[in-house]
Amino acid sequence: MRIDLTDTTSSRINAALIEARHSIGSPAVGMVLTLVIVTDEGSAYDALKAAGDASREHPSRIVAVIKRPGRSPRDRKMARLDAEIRVGSDSGTGETVVLRMHGELANHAESVVLPLLLPDAPVVLWWPEEAPDNPSTDPLGKLAQRRITDAAAAEDPVTALGVRAEAYAPGDTDLAWTRITPWRSMLAAALDQKHSKISSAVVEGEAYNPSSELLALWLADRLKVPVERKVSEGPGLTAVRMTTADGEICLDRADGALAELAMPGQPDRHVALKRRDTADLIAEE
Repeated sequence: MRIDLTDTTSSRINAALIEARHSIGSPAVGMVLTLVIVTDEGSAYDALKAAGDASREHPSRIVAVIKRPGRSPRDRKMARLDAEIRVGSDSGTGETVVLRMHGELANHAESVVLPLLLPDAPVVLWWPEEAPDNPSTDPLGKLAQRRITDAAAAEDPVTALGVRAEAYAPGDTDLAWTRITPWRSMLAAALDQKHSKISSAVVEGEAYNPSSELLALWLADRLKVPVERKVSEGPGLTAVRMTTADGEICLDRADGALAELAMPGQPDRHVALKRRDTADLIAEE
């Protein structure tokens, strides 16, 4: 079910949500969080699709904020809120509100979003593309307990990681870190097995891949050994090699789907290490 509201207010949107739930026969609210997405028209479709898929694991109210401040002085002076409400099969297992904020209202998005947050439920904020340098001090970021950015979407991903690190506050996370969860799990499981001391390591991945940089830094921090970063053709992360006195421990994923784990004195084995889509990453966070 979809409802379009033009030149509306937050209170009218809330009333329309209640009416929509009654219309489809589900007056109870069974959602566990509010996911606020700050995006633009070009990225809104993909972001909403990923959020809708993630909501099948975590039923949520999805609030998409699309700012349209206008180009002309006249457009910038106006203030108008348009909304699109989706419930039922049009919105995964929760409900979706797409807010288009025109003119001056785009500079005060937090005042519109605040009344739409689910009561007594955590708030997660996600910037699929451009994110503020300091998410925790952003007016919308202050409403959230969890703030998700994606350095991979930045023009210079590695520099963006440095900016995130300098402004880090509890609750901040980046999907560049989430993407290496399976790698960290697989490597930790491999190193739980008996092996000689590791003397050095190499991480291979695409150029400008922030996840490769993070994995190399994580290994250097945990293993206390020098870690070299090598550029490969991808896709994404392709291999981690760790040198020991007995030979090389290698986790190699050349095709982005299936990896091969090689350890000294053991037969090589294939392990599933598929590149995950955005919905899986958002569901994890």
